[in-house]
Amino acid sequence: MEALKQVHKYFAKYKYRYLIGIVICVLSNVLKLQIPDLIKNSINAADDYKNGLITEIADVKSSLLINILLIIGAALLSGIFTFITRQMIIVTSRLVEYDLKNEIYQQYQKLSLNFYKKNRTGDLMNRISEDVGKVRMYFGPAIMYSLNMIVAFIVTLVLMLRTDLTLTLYTIIPLPILSVSIYYLSRLIHKKTTIVQQYLSKLTTAAQETFSGIRIIKSYTTEQDSIMEFETVAETSKQKNIELFKIQALFFPLMVLLIGISNLLVIYIGGLRYIDGYITLGDIAKFIMYVNILTWPVAVLGWVTSIVQQADASQARINEFLKEVPEIVNNNESIDKINGEIEFKSVSFTYDDTNITALKNINFKLENGKTLAILGKTGSGKSTIINLIARLYDSSDGHVFLDGKNIQKHNLNNLRQNIGFVPQDAFLFSDTIENNIRFGVKNATIKEVENAAKDAYIHHNIIEFKDGYKTYVGERGVTLSGGQKQRVSIARAIINQPKILIFDDCLSAVDTETEEIILTNLERVTKDRTTIIVSHRISSVKHADQIIVLEEGKIIQQGTHNQLSNKKGFYKELLEQQLID
Repeated sequence: MEALKQVHKYFAKYKYRYLIGIVICVLSNVLKLQIPDLIKNSINAADDYKNGLITEIADVKSSLLINILLIIGAALLSGIFTFITRQMIIVTSRLVEYDLKNEIYQQYQKLSLNFYKKNRTGDLMNRISEDVGKVRMYFGPAIMYSLNMIVAFIVTLVLMLRTDLTLTLYTIIPLPILSVSIYYLSRLIHKKTTIVQQYLSKLTTAAQETFSGIRIIKSYTTEQDSIMEFETVAETSKQKNIELFKIQALFFPLMVLLIGISNLLVIYIGGLRYIDGYITLGDIAKFIMYVNILTWPVAVLGWVTSIVQQADASQARINEFLKEVPEIVNNNESIDKINGEIEFKSVSFTYDDTNITALKNINFKLENGKTLAILGKTGSGKSTIINLIARLYDSSDGHVFLDGKNIQKHNLNNLRQNIGFVPQDAFLFSDTIENNIRFGVKNATIKEVENAAKDAYIHHNIIEFKDGYKTYVGERGVTLSGGQKQRVSIARAIINQPKILIFDDCLSAVDTETEEIILTNLERVTKDRTTIIVSHRISSVKHADQIIVLEEGKIIQQGTHNQLSNKKGFYKELLEQQLID
């Protein structure tokens, strides 16, 4: 249970609910265990009448009626207390589940972009859903049934010892065998459970990737290959589950066997002691009831052990991510005004997951309110520069400055709130177009949303939809075309009127006519705002105040459009090629 120590803090948080649950559980079991004594009294009354110790049948009937009423009352009260116990403990487990999911989700939000490059979405989802569900069982059913078992066992054992020591000792002979068996089976269950959860993550990942890429799968008619790959993972997962449940299946038969042996011992030894006059016939009946009352708590011991082992294995997987330290942290709680001056001084950057050096000794300065354009071949380091400006990564060497201050010393939240970012791969949420545009500004009015859409030249498309701005887009904006997604993404970036605007090749899916309209609008929107444009089109960058051309992480050309178009090199070649096109 080493991994579960991480979440024991929730016992302290909900201590009063658990304490009430424990007290009510004790009362419930004490009441339930009065029933065997009442049945013993009833059997003894009938036996005494038969043996002539009681002569009046009316006395026997009166005794039986009183005992029956007491049995009904004890059973009803015990049932009510059991219900309250479940309300306290099981409901609390749901509260813990809620807290733990929020804790994991908050950790996911804090973790850096690099973390998400190393881990798959399906695995992340499985840990916050399936694994948390296993841990919840530990805080609910495992606690409740363990309490029932402990209380029932202690109270029953005390009542049995008070009745007859010898018969009690014979009755509990199988229990040491049970303890040793559970110990070894638990170790096996823990090992198998860890493997099962790992394969469940693989299964979830396979399904998630298939659903996300269904259009590509259908386009290439690889449905059958996808089905076969999924079946392979599912088959392995099935086999691992079967191995686990084969071990778990040993618990219940073992319980039944040991309880059966206890019953046989009660009947045989109890019969001999009854003949010798040490106990009554009612005591034998009482012992048989005690043994069978213990059947479920003892039988559930195996199930509880399995729950705890599964919870521990799941929590160990959750802890792997909870212990992850974000690479990008906020180093300043104070909020400074951001103007937008950006400077790179001898900046180099290497991706640690691929060991690829994306930037090599980059130097440039962009004054606030000016526009910088970045061109270069695929993989030249264009997107890496804007990732460093947004502090999605920190530079390996050199420094990035914002308004003359190291970017790492700026308030991280304030920095990102002052950046309007349009990524190369426009991502839209499964929500309305209106909510996608006002994503970063929740209190934006519909008029502001419409103005942003007009500037992005998407308003005329939106109003043609049946539900207009209330139109729901599919997952990742699948119901919109590539150009429409890019323009909605642009509207989302400019609605906040940030100090810094970053456009990462965000007009690649629109035609040149639409591009010209959008650029004209953006020229007005970006006035007095620091703007960075990454593009492959000269038409998108020719109005920039400064243009840099990258190749293999290095700046090979730098200047204005007029300077570079008259200078032999990559920029002039690209301009001539696009003019011909």
